[in-house]
Amino acid sequence: MDSSPATAERACFVVTDGRRGMENQALGLAEAVARLTPMRILPVQVPRTGDLPDPGSIAPDLWIGCGMAAVRAAGEHRKAFPDAVFVYVQDPKMARHRFDLIIPPEHDRMRGGNVFEITGSPNRITRERLDEAERAFAGQIAALPAPRAAVLIGGDSRHHRFTPAIAGALLDRLKHLRSEGAGLMVTTSRRTPDSFVAALEEAFGDDDGVWLHTGDGPNPYFAFLGGADWIFVTEDSTNMLTEAAATGTPVYRLMLEGKPGKFARLYSALEAHGAVRPFLGRLDSWTYPPLHETERAAGRVLEIMARKGDI
Repeated sequence: MDSSPATAERACFVVTDGRRGMENQALGLAEAVARLTPMRILPVQVPRTGDLPDPGSIAPDLWIGCGMAAVRAAGEHRKAFPDAVFVYVQDPKMARHRFDLIIPPEHDRMRGGNVFEITGSPNRITRERLDEAERAFAGQIAALPAPRAAVLIGGDSRHHRFTPAIAGALLDRLKHLRSEGAGLMVTTSRRTPDSFVAALEEAFGDDDGVWLHTGDGPNPYFAFLGGADWIFVTEDSTNMLTEAAATGTPVYRLMLEGKPGKFARLYSALEAHGAVRPFLGRLDSWTYPPLHETERAAGRVLEIMARKGDI
């Protein structure tokens, strides 16, 4: 690899519409590449519709996008930066020719010469990031009884429904965990029904053994992952399931209503890796190698860059 001063640091555009789920996937991949070769990461937020912002005078060596707004932006950026390597996370659904490499989840069963499938989605989980976050929130975590469970709650999706019956069953399970002495670190998402957030606040708002984060203040998400003895995740979120599986901590999948369709293949892959089990009411402890699919994808990106002469 050329390490001359002129090429010691390269630039990577991370192009999304700013939504956290999309941005975290693209950022996670960019950060993994930057751990392998010097790379300055520049987030570029593009609108879902309308004119694209001026990309500026910096020419990227690597362009990583996620989301349909990024697919649209890739057409213009490819003209502006013909020497860059263009990478797309997920299935772009269209204009595949704009990308040197596409990294979809393997449960999408996408095929093609420029396709590199991974289990789940890229993410920003590293041991260093988890340890740093845990230190930042050490006092709040230490105040909770041990052992501790992180509970990551999503909501309705195309394939899953967070019904009142599911909400009631989930609340009962969380109450049972508390009755068994476990400390809870619970975080909701933008898709979590307001009624369930209210139910959580009513049930645990005065419980010193529960840390309930519903969006206010600094985000303790990484600290929850780092400080947990178990991680519970509602099955609607590919991102949260994959992030949890990257920790090496036992992960329980919380089932919702609906027909999972292709996501059943994701659940099977995570269970085959040893990371995830369905929660059937009993707490077990087990070990597995953290899922390092982001690093594997980053290695493939470097291969493409080397082939194109960018490293």
